[in-house]
Amino acid sequence: MVAEVLGFLGGRGVVLDMTLGGGGHAEALLESGVERVIGVDRDPTAIELASERLARFGERFTPVRARFSEADLPEGVDGVLYDLGVSSMQLEDAERGFSFRLAGPLDMRMGGESEAEESARDLVNRASEEDLLRLLRGLGEERHAGRVARAIVRARTPRPIESTDELARVVTGAIGRRPGSPHPARRTFQALRIAVNRELEELATSLPRAVGVLAPGGRVVTISYHSLEDRVVKRFFRDDPALHVLTKKVVRPGDAEVEENPRARGAKLRAAEKAAA
Repeated sequence: MVAEVLGFLGGRGVVLDMTLGGGGHAEALLESGVERVIGVDRDPTAIELASERLARFGERFTPVRARFSEADLPEGVDGVLYDLGVSSMQLEDAERGFSFRLAGPLDMRMGGESEAEESARDLVNRASEEDLLRLLRGLGEERHAGRVARAIVRARTPRPIESTDELARVVTGAIGRRPGSPHPARRTFQALRIAVNRELEELATSLPRAVGVLAPGGRVVTISYHSLEDRVVKRFFRDDPALHVLTKKVVRPGDAEVEENPRARGAKLRAAEKAAA
């Protein structure tokens, strides 16, 4: 949703890109005339690749490796962007363990192995059946959560579940798969990824910090990909008295973008502006 992001943030002064990823949005913002972009990401690979991509902009781009709930944010910025969830770069790297379609180690830590949190492998093999049930139901919105939780506990009893493809087979065996339907492991992987990276807590902590450093008239734009993220954003925008919501309804990607990039299908963009002092 680059065009939509530029419609709200293009040409502004200083913009915080709180989810830098591969640097696509940051590049578009800089090309639009934004004076400076500060790109935040907890993933060291993202920081390295985006820095190479944006080197031509010199001091107009500043990379910061940090969780966006903990990043040191400058005062008086003119825009903040969140492109939430897992990036295509992370999904397409089998060794990161985010994809149920690619065989790899069951990891899912956005900050890589250097982060202290447990991996998805640790969580899958440690959590009780009851905890797995709650996690799958609450963070994955999986209606077959009970079946999946029981299947995971059974499968890990002889030996730990180690890989993405192994877990995907366990979930598929538990709930089956109909031709043409979404992959049955999709919601399980979503739930584990959110839990491992504490994504909802990160977002809820970061939003007020980001709005706090916005200059009057500054804007915050979010792109979310599932209802849990979107609910956090919607409530925050509604309840923060400093914000004026610019998107009365969520903005969705156009048909052409969805056709070119099917992963954009579930994207929901919201934007708000900080009231003048």
